[in-house]
Amino acid sequence: MANPKGYVSFVLHAHLPFVHHPESEDYLEEKWLFEAMSEVYIPLLENFEKLVEEKVDFRLTMSLTPSLISMLTNKLLQKRYIKYLKQHIELSKKEITRMKDEPHFLDLAKMYYERYSNDLYVFKEKYECNLVNGFKKFQDLGYLEIITCGATHGYFPMLVLNEKTIRAQIQVGVETYEKHLGRKPKGIWLPECGYVKESEKYLKEFGIEYFITESHGILYANPIPIYGTYAPIISDNGLCAFGRDLDTSRQVWSSEIGYPGDVNYREYYRDIGYDCPDYEYIKPYIANNGHRVHTGIKYYRITGKTEDKKPYVPQWARDSAEKQAGHFLDERMKQIEHLSSFMKIPPVILSPYDAELFGHWWYEGPYWLYVLFKKIHFDQNTFKLITPSEYIRKHPVIQKSNPALSSWGANGYSEVWINNKNDWAIRHVTKCGEKMVKLAQKYPNAKGLMKQALNQCARELLLLQSSDWAFIITNDTMVDYAIKRIKDHTGRFNTLYNIKEKNDIDKEFLNDTKKRDNIFPDIDYTMYC
Repeated sequence: MANPKGYVSFVLHAHLPFVHHPESEDYLEEKWLFEAMSEVYIPLLENFEKLVEEKVDFRLTMSLTPSLISMLTNKLLQKRYIKYLKQHIELSKKEITRMKDEPHFLDLAKMYYERYSNDLYVFKEKYECNLVNGFKKFQDLGYLEIITCGATHGYFPMLVLNEKTIRAQIQVGVETYEKHLGRKPKGIWLPECGYVKESEKYLKEFGIEYFITESHGILYANPIPIYGTYAPIISDNGLCAFGRDLDTSRQVWSSEIGYPGDVNYREYYRDIGYDCPDYEYIKPYIANNGHRVHTGIKYYRITGKTEDKKPYVPQWARDSAEKQAGHFLDERMKQIEHLSSFMKIPPVILSPYDAELFGHWWYEGPYWLYVLFKKIHFDQNTFKLITPSEYIRKHPVIQKSNPALSSWGANGYSEVWINNKNDWAIRHVTKCGEKMVKLAQKYPNAKGLMKQALNQCARELLLLQSSDWAFIITNDTMVDYAIKRIKDHTGRFNTLYNIKEKNDIDKEFLNDTKKRDNIFPDIDYTMYC
């Protein structure tokens, strides 16, 4: 397609908070990673592989956050994921026996057995236990553009009182990217799409060319962009900003009209961890304390707003995904035909989503993307897929405008991360940030054990700043765990902060803390100077 009328840019934000507990295997939160690996990251990589084999010239942008990269490359977590897979292979094999007289459920049990067995093969043999290298492969082939994020997803509008903490989030994010992906990142997903103007000089300092922001960050920019979110804008600092398209968001995200609510898709909440009537049978595969939890093996489809769920039929789900991929394609063609009729440059429809939507919450999501990318390649001549950096290179004349304060949280600003449920944590984040700067200034040339302690202070501060803890508290999910993480990182930071001289350092405490919170092994506390 020589001269497309416009472009669509898919951006998947792959992020999880750093969860690492070498002291115990009782933390269910580690399963956040393992579920995402089996339900999101491996299915995406497998579909990328099929697209390349079928000579489909697709483009996709993904953020791999530094905390996620740190977990995917962590030796202990890699070993625990293998154990997780073997346990699920064992359970699905038992399910084949348990469901021998239920033909439909028997087929599903076999499907899960094959899937988890394939996950083990892909993880160990194909990618040698490192999925980051899998994504790097498709980046190096030119199909995937990987962008970075703040080190631990620290929410910039909350950190703005101490700009050095924003700078550190960006610096560690860029350095982690370079270490694992072998090049400098061109773009960044602002954590929670939280934009403040003060962050721009640091983004510029570390070579970032563009960032992803929420729709109203563009729509309320100054001056008002003539093309709204259908073209990037460039700020006074020379940074390009791309805003989320509202139409594509509604089609995929909306609980009322979004594709994932189709009655044929797999029901997330009906899981044998809860449904299995034989408690002793399921007990080895649920929480260590005996509480029933999700196992990942689910036999029902959404069906509708009723408890009377019907069995899941994979072919019906694939049929729905194919139909909806066609619908999405038709809507984008209409949208771009309309926009191109009055725009002097080709429009770009930016479609950003949480990567975990595709496969975890919407089991068929990776297949939907695969079908859609094939349809875009073979079935139309109106638009092409593109990455933000490619668009900038092709169309470098960009309107100058400064984005507005914004986030993609509920109601568009900061109330998800600053409200009466979680505001008590803000003073700990702020005070520890101030103390870190004082430490770095007081000990600019620390060596040996003192340097190790100061580097660990920096790790504890970054982990404390994770936006995930405030988000979890606001949404009333794993609240006790989020509160524990805030208190633990604050306590460990303050214990290390209170050291006065090298001889005051408790080596046992320091070594235990380094083992638990071993994120960013190459960190250098002097970045706070």
